[in-house]
Amino acid sequence: MGVKRKLASGMMSAALGLALVGGGTFAYFSDEVATNHVFAAGTLDLSINPEVVFQVENIKPGDTVTRELVLSNSGSLPIESVHLLTNYQVSDELSDNTEDLGKHIRVNFLWNWEKESEPIFETTLYELKNMDPDIVQRDLWDPLWKQNSGLAPGETNEIWVQFEFIENGEDQNQFQGDQLNLEWVFNASQTAGEEK
Repeated sequence: MGVKRKLASGMMSAALGLALVGGGTFAYFSDEVATNHVFAAGTLDLSINPEVVFQVENIKPGDTVTRELVLSNSGSLPIESVHLLTNYQVSDELSDNTEDLGKHIRVNFLWNWEKESEPIFETTLYELKNMDPDIVQRDLWDPLWKQNSGLAPGETNEIWVQFEFIENGEDQNQFQGDQLNLEWVFNASQTAGEEK
């Protein structure tokens, strides 16, 4: 046998060996199964009724105004806390104010009937701007406070609030004709994550 023939035969044997080794690599049993997964996010939906709680005209020092509002959890997830954020703007009718009208408007109380708690007690709107009380927490002195805090889905909390234009016995003429536009933002937060 010539050199060429030996060389060609050797190459064919090598190619056949590689094909068998390569083919052997892919010769195994296999199986597969597919699964489908759904992650549906819950909803956090806090609503308030009425949306305009206070619209009062002709208020004077010494007047008080009491109103009711209802917070509702219309979502599918429990709400752990509802923090009240306060902001206001004063329209100075005669441009003669030397003081902030918010220092003369006091929140005498904000009472949550369902929680039997009073998150706000005798503070001015000016001071309340620097606070963010949780208005759906039960007072700590109550032994059941932890179980009854927050808002469960479908639950409502009836809130009573009273404002007073403080009569301080001094000249408050600078506030005649002025208007205070109060914005309250109710900031709801979810409960902590849990193993599902």
